[in-house]
Amino acid sequence: MLHKTGSRAIDSEGLTTQQWAVLGALSRDRAKDGMSIGDLARYLKVSRQNLSGVLSRLERDGRICLAADSRDRRSRLVKMTETGRHVWEKGAQPKIYDYYENALTGFSINDMTHTLHYMLKLLENMERIDKEQGENRGEAP
Repeated sequence: MLHKTGSRAIDSEGLTTQQWAVLGALSRDRAKDGMSIGDLARYLKVSRQNLSGVLSRLERDGRICLAADSRDRRSRLVKMTETGRHVWEKGAQPKIYDYYENALTGFSINDMTHTLHYMLKLLENMERIDKEQGENRGEAP
């Protein structure tokens, strides 16, 4: 439902929830100079393969650019373009805030605090499972 209703909320901006997540990650101050694809994948908790298609569409639409990392020429940095920043700040972000406000209708501050607590606990458990599964396959953490 998050993907379906969230994508509808920002459809007029030509974004999906996956693209919204990438632009949100790149909009942070610490990412102003770009992020490596690996760091972006880790931050979003997705595989590089799953991220690849999303990045290709965002690049095609002029919302991000991929550039060689000056510190490591083998690595590429993902940067938000001015077009991407405009879409994020002026178009998507206000709609995302409205979407969350609507989705949280009827939740008290206490409800939201408890929900966040349980979602973070669920995330910790999933990260533990992911690590265990990787170790069982002989993958590096």
